[in-house]
Amino acid sequence: MSDDKMRWGVAHIYSSHNNTIIHITDLTGAETIAKASGGMVVKAHRLESSPNAAMAAAKQAAEQAREKGINGLHIRIRAPGGHNGPNSPGPGAQAAVRALSRSRIRIGVIEDVTGLPTDGCRKKHGKRGRRV
Repeated sequence: MSDDKMRWGVAHIYSSHNNTIIHITDLTGAETIAKASGGMVVKAHRLESSPNAAMAAAKQAAEQAREKGINGLHIRIRAPGGHNGPNSPGPGAQAAVRALSRSRIRIGVIEDVTGLPTDGCRKKHGKRGRRV
């Protein structure tokens, strides 16, 4: 495969406070090229969301993608979001992006695709909200 021809893919990074999942697809998002998660690379459950696990998972996914001829990635970062989840990505998101850029893969657009509620269900914590 020649390096002058760019073959792009999309890296979907889902980063919560419990885990980080890296899923590399083709540009349409229909075909899976590679996937890895924090839980696949560490032994302890509490380490699944750590930046180290995210870096190892990203490295693993990038390696699989390179074998299949992908040499450029657009990145879409997603936090749990929705009407009750946190809208900020977990600790693994930054680490995963850095690991992907280090693995000799060209990085294109980086965007946040966290789902935002459009006034669906009622939030939990009762009439007066969560009293901290």
